[in-house]
Amino acid sequence: MLDTNAGELRADQLLVAVGRTPNTDRLNLESIGVETDRGSVIVNEQRETRVPGIYASGDCTNQPQFVYVAAAGGSRAAINMTGGDARLDLSAMPEVVFTEPQIATVGLSEADAEASGYVTDSRTLTLDNVPRALVNFDTGGFIKMVAERESGRLLGVQSVAGEAGRPIQTAVMALRARMTVNEIADELFPYLTMVEGLKLCAQTFTKDVKQLSCCAG
Repeated sequence: MLDTNAGELRADQLLVAVGRTPNTDRLNLESIGVETDRGSVIVNEQRETRVPGIYASGDCTNQPQFVYVAAAGGSRAAINMTGGDARLDLSAMPEVVFTEPQIATVGLSEADAEASGYVTDSRTLTLDNVPRALVNFDTGGFIKMVAERESGRLLGVQSVAGEAGRPIQTAVMALRARMTVNEIADELFPYLTMVEGLKLCAQTFTKDVKQLSCCAG
């Protein structure tokens, strides 16, 4: 039992996730000038350390600890070690927590966007407005979109849903393309899929989706 400011929580088990620390302390990196931050090797977008010609990738670095980030970083480090110039842009990096329901995010949250100087406009669509969720009898959750108020450009998407990890990749592509929420709302999305929730959420910036007919464009 745990008392919180949101009330009393009861559970049979408690999972405590304390994170991981890179196992670099016995490598004597400081002797060659490789800088670390609490054990994490500091690298730039080319995966190069503070020492020219020395590269690092994966969970030993100060980059997000995801297998796809490690793999992408490793390939770029290999290119750069052989004279190339490959960079890893993490501005549209998807994150998924495989809980039930799943938690997925990409880009900036509303708070992060405003801290970065953006004037934002945001909308949250509950899953009882998404036909696929209704068919699945699983309407607990939401999709939230954060946009720049003046331009309407998408800045970030957060979702809690049974399969939130699937539609978040479409949001990644929209961020990469610097799409506006109006452009997303005007796109064709297949009916009766969870990814359609992105279109519906985008439509809420200008419409009341509860008043729309099935798959209304």
